[in-house]
Amino acid sequence: MPFDHNDHYHRLLLRALPPGGRTALDVGCGTGRFARRLAAGGYTVDALDPSAEVIAEARALGGGPRFQRADVTEGDLPEGHYDVITCLASLHHMPFATVTRLRDALAPGGTLLVLGCYAGMTWWDLAASPANAVARLAVYTGERLRGTRPPPLRAPVRQPDMTLPRIRAEAARLLPGAGVRQLLFWRYLLTYRKT
Repeated sequence: MPFDHNDHYHRLLLRALPPGGRTALDVGCGTGRFARRLAAGGYTVDALDPSAEVIAEARALGGGPRFQRADVTEGDLPEGHYDVITCLASLHHMPFATVTRLRDALAPGGTLLVLGCYAGMTWWDLAASPANAVARLAVYTGERLRGTRPPPLRAPVRQPDMTLPRIRAEAARLLPGAGVRQLLFWRYLLTYRKT
């Protein structure tokens, strides 16, 4: 069914953007939905994904970001350049320590926002299961009634291997001052502001 857990949190992420930001990097951009939302908000957006097929789809959909096939764990990122760096459901596809590369690419006062996935089960996940079923059914029914076409190509999926307590510990070690907040639908929000 078409309900997308990551898209569900776009508004939350948009509210967490730093005031006055102009430059953005979207890591693991997939087909570019959130990158396009950043561009629509006035950001100059570099959107990276390692999948050639996914980047081709993102470019075909257009919308303003500079879509590039790239692996953020390799190559150089401009140091101190971006006002905001976002990473939606993609950090678990790479070593968690990649956050230090992202931290270094932030401009002073810049914000890193990671909408991440975690392994394991928490009491909060018990509430997510029925809410997930209701949300999926509502979206599916709405799209059937409207005759909406199938969603575009989806990015590759990988199961996370870090639990939420381990993510919190690593974030505290690598990004002093970062906050990690558990969300519904098996997600967390890591927020880090570079001082």
